[in-house]
Order: sequence, then structure tokens, then C-alpha cells
Amino acid sequence: MSPPPLPDAADEQRFHALYTDVYADVLRFVNRRLPSEATSSAEDVVADALLVAWRRFEDAPRRRDAQRAWVFGIARNCLLTSRRSSGRRQALTVRLADQGEATSNPHDAVIASLDLTTAWQRLDPGEQEVLALAVFEDLTSAQAALVLSTTATAYRLRLMRARRALRVHLDGTDTPRPAAAPPRHPLTDDTLEATR
Repeated sequence: MSPPPLPDAADEQRFHALYTDVYADVLRFVNRRLPSEATSSAEDVVADALLVAWRRFEDAPRRRDAQRAWVFGIARNCLLTSRRSSGRRQALTVRLADQGEATSNPHDAVIASLDLTTAWQRLDPGEQEVLALAVFEDLTSAQAALVLSTTATAYRLRLMRARRALRVHLDGTDTPRPAAAPPRHPLTDDTLEATR
């Protein structure tokens, strides 16, 4: 088996630019998802992700925003691999830090933060991940879909459901509101009534 070809100077410059652009964002991305009891540090996971990105750099998208989402996807896979190897198969947890809205009364801010934290913890891990990609990582639907290996349409649908679930938990109810009666379908409903 022959060794991989040495990278050329242009690839090195492109990777260096990508590294500079995404390192801090990917580190925050990993920190939010790494459990406090994890044996590996966020820096280790980011280093693994960037090593994979370097090895697969020829597969990287050409656009900068797509490259950022591509690296997030690699980092997410490194996190999942780290969890599997250490025996922890718990869902990804995103810590809410410094996300409360500023209010004139500091007690209101604390209460709002506690309400949001409680509601967040009641979400299932998939809902947390979908919301985190939109809110914390500020990814577009197409970029978040790339991270989750799905389509942008499927991601938007999951995001809508996750937002609805968060609202339900913030309202203090653990069960969603009952759905409205389904709309009448003119072909089937009218045909059924005509045949009776």
C-alpha cells in the first residue's frame, strides 16, 4: 500500500484558512455537547475532528459556509464515536449558558433562565440537537441538514416540531395541545355524504 500523496501548498493554505475560521466555533459546538463527566476534553475532540477534516480535505465543499457545516458534522461524528468508545450512549446534552434575555429585574432574568433550562431538559435529545444547530451554531437549514445527514426540508420540519415542543414545556404543560379537527377533504368527504 502506497503512502498518501503529500499535500500541495494551495491545499495547506486553504486548510489553514478553514482552521482559522472554524476552530473557535467548533470548540464551542463541542463544549456545549460534551457531558461534564466525559473523559476526553473538547480540545481533544476538536483536534480529532480537524485531523479527519485534513485527511478528507479533498472531499470538503468549496464554499466557506458549507465547509463550516461540514466540519461541524465531522465534530459531531467524533463526539458520537467518543461516547461509544467510552460506553456512554446518552443523548447529546447542550448546556444553556449565557442565553437568558436581559430584563430590567435581575430576578426575572434568573426565573426566565430557570424556566428555559427546565423546559430544555424536558426536550428529547433530537429536539435539543435540532434547536442547538439553529440557535447556538447559527446554521442555515441547508447547513444544519448537512450536519445531520438529512435534507433541508426534513430539518425545517424537525425544527418546527422542536420549537413547538419547547413552547409546550415553557407553558408548563407536559402534553401538547389537542390538534384541531382535520380539514375536510372535498373529494372524499363530499362523496361519502352524497352516497349516504
